[in-house]
Amino acid sequence: MGDETRIYTLDDIFSAAVAAERAVAIWRLPEAAEVQLCLSLQAQLQTGQPILENSPPGFLFCPFQTTLHQNIFIKADVTFDAISGQLTPAPDVPVEPLKQFYELLAQPVTASWHAPAVNLQALQQTDASYTQAVTDAVTALQAGEMEKVVLSRNKVVPLPGNFSAVAAFEELRAAYPRAFVSLVSIPHVGTWLGTSPEILVSIDEQNIFRTVALAGTQPAGLDNAANAIWRQKEIEEQAMVERYILSCFKRLRLRDYNEVGPRTVTAGNLMHLRTDFTVDLKKEVGFPKLGTDMLELLHPTSAVCGLPKAPALQFILQHEGYDRSYYSGYLGPVNSAAGTHLYVNLRCMQLVAQEAILYAGAGITADSSPEKEWQETQHKMQTIGWVLETENDGITEY
Repeated sequence: MGDETRIYTLDDIFSAAVAAERAVAIWRLPEAAEVQLCLSLQAQLQTGQPILENSPPGFLFCPFQTTLHQNIFIKADVTFDAISGQLTPAPDVPVEPLKQFYELLAQPVTASWHAPAVNLQALQQTDASYTQAVTDAVTALQAGEMEKVVLSRNKVVPLPGNFSAVAAFEELRAAYPRAFVSLVSIPHVGTWLGTSPEILVSIDEQNIFRTVALAGTQPAGLDNAANAIWRQKEIEEQAMVERYILSCFKRLRLRDYNEVGPRTVTAGNLMHLRTDFTVDLKKEVGFPKLGTDMLELLHPTSAVCGLPKAPALQFILQHEGYDRSYYSGYLGPVNSAAGTHLYVNLRCMQLVAQEAILYAGAGITADSSPEKEWQETQHKMQTIGWVLETENDGITEY
């Protein structure tokens, strides 16, 4: 069928997947040395609300809202070991598409990434519209309509000449060893590159469930994170996210969990407040679907939407002024050898034909300043935007 013993590179597999019009995901888990890749040979990629426990191995890529975009599941028909350079087909892989893929791999292929035609002007939000949305949000918050709302903006920047998506992934992987780094390319959907600090739902090979409350942002200075000084605004913003996670546990009647935090963590050029929650599913046998249930309750989290969720989401849809698409959705491997690890799609960019669209958001409370919130989003964009620059000095590691 194909030469399974041939040594390949990430570039080889990624380019062949794009040329073959196949969906492909590349990722590196935090603190891990190995790069993982899976490739789908399925005709159908769309999926409904994910059921994690019964899912075949693969990679989920899901939007902020499913009203405009669909959940995507990249079934791991083919996996790639970046250390050995070898491909491994799944036992149930469709034979003819696999044969065609191996034939394509044997040829010299140059393909960039899946880039559907988009109207950049329709996608882009202006600085003025963002600051106006924040001003309107503060008014609504002071009137008691919400406790918090997360407003985002984006920015279109040109890609440098000879830009390589795989090379950019490798640069981010080297710069941020403690982040979830990913490159996902899907026909008719697009290509996204990111480095996320925020676990949404994780169940590792020891059957430990994890989620985090991550909120509050300030630039990372030269001082140690232990010396960070947080304003009441950021402390309360992070506490809201904590309370929402605890309310989800309460709805599921889960009482036995571990909570550590809040503590200051450094994420690239930024610092955040973070609280970790864990549940040992070997002991809590009454919650066999905890991952799926928490995923459904959490997304979109208060860290990317707001509180209460319903009025915050309605405010975003009415005032944000653009389509977030897969920004602030979630993504990650499902039932891989390392378990299931879903991350919020933050610190990310969408690659189109000759431009990249950078995304960032900020939590708005009644005490927010439109200018300071805009500056916060600017700092967040720099976490990944530097990979488009020729000079990469001054990047702070995760």
